[in-house]
Amino acid sequence: MPEIQAFRGIRYNLGHVGSLSDVVAPPYDVIDETLQDDLYKKHPCNVVRLILNRIERDDDEANNRYIRAGRFLKNWREEGVLFQEADPAIYVYHQEFEAQGRVFLRRGFMSRVRLERFGQGMIFPHEQTLSKPKIDRMMLTAVCKANLSQVFGLYPDKSCEVQARLDAAIADQTPLVATDHLGVTHRLWPVTDLAVIAAVTAMMGPKPVFIADGHHRYETACDYRDQVYDSGFLNAEHPANYVLMQCVAMEDAGLVVLPTHRLLPDVPALSAGELAARLGDLFTTRPGGEEPGSAQAVWEDVETADRQGTLALYTRKDKLWTIVELTPAGQEKMDQVAADRDPSWRQLGVSILHRLILETLLAPGTDLQPKYVHLVDEVVEGLASGDYPLAALVMPATVDHIRQVSMAGQRMPAKSTYFYPKLLSGLVINPLE
Repeated sequence: MPEIQAFRGIRYNLGHVGSLSDVVAPPYDVIDETLQDDLYKKHPCNVVRLILNRIERDDDEANNRYIRAGRFLKNWREEGVLFQEADPAIYVYHQEFEAQGRVFLRRGFMSRVRLERFGQGMIFPHEQTLSKPKIDRMMLTAVCKANLSQVFGLYPDKSCEVQARLDAAIADQTPLVATDHLGVTHRLWPVTDLAVIAAVTAMMGPKPVFIADGHHRYETACDYRDQVYDSGFLNAEHPANYVLMQCVAMEDAGLVVLPTHRLLPDVPALSAGELAARLGDLFTTRPGGEEPGSAQAVWEDVETADRQGTLALYTRKDKLWTIVELTPAGQEKMDQVAADRDPSWRQLGVSILHRLILETLLAPGTDLQPKYVHLVDEVVEGLASGDYPLAALVMPATVDHIRQVSMAGQRMPAKSTYFYPKLLSGLVINPLE
């Protein structure tokens, strides 16, 4: 069973840095070069210097982005920019944001969670991971000896009793507040009450946890723990046995999953008619619109259908959108070509796109390297470049899909889900020594 633990987190000293908004940042993997520059300029102690330090022209083994990050962390602690909590705490973390024309409040809490290798306990992955990000994060963890960003975990709680217990504990307390570059408001409350911590720990004990975001960080934490073990310094309570995790109930009303669309550079250039011929009787096809700019109307059509087997494909050759829908024959073919996968995996739109449409019908044997984007406007912008013969608008997997696929011991294709908004880095750091 997952074991959570309060910890003495490292936080920014607001008396030293001023506004919390100036020193926090989104996760490293959504920071492009422009945003990195903006964050560097925002404050000399912005956490981007830890999570995504710049690569310099003269970097070498003795002086590089990882070494600089470790030096910043050490210096900031010594100079009082950062301080360590006096008592072990669980950190209640709310995010208020707008999406799909509505205002949402996503509620959760951060704690340490004891590491379990996937397949060996009650913590489950839901997506495939890549090796390159794990190497990068391992180097940073080894130098800084800290979790600088949190993993995002989901747990079942139909009555949301865990969060209700925590929210009652902070009802009359003033939060720490930060607003990010997207206008999302983040609020944080440390909870040090031993009775509350004990109650939450007991309630969380029997619940499974599903990784929503941060698979690379979680697997890196497991690898780092193994390195500490091999060095002979690991005991049962060593901090390296744990990882910093934000835990959110799967039933939380603020849990929003947005789509991740695909721009595909490595597929044959087809017209809409040629596409329909390749798809054959496995899909019905109908016109969606002309030119990249009609993508928003096309997406509204797909979203309204609200079926995993309905997708939209753009063919650069004739600049047309085609809406395709899986037929019974297509489902039968999907069951054949994905016989190694659970039925819950085979019903996903992203699985149908990758395994059946791309790997089987359009580009078999091709090492596909899609560009992943979240906004329809980003799809339009990408298509305007002329670099992509094909684009795909695809429905996101749901929280229920995550539960089903994960419990079957399988993982969705990469970038099957996009939980919005991202969790901020810099609110709390988890020391690993």
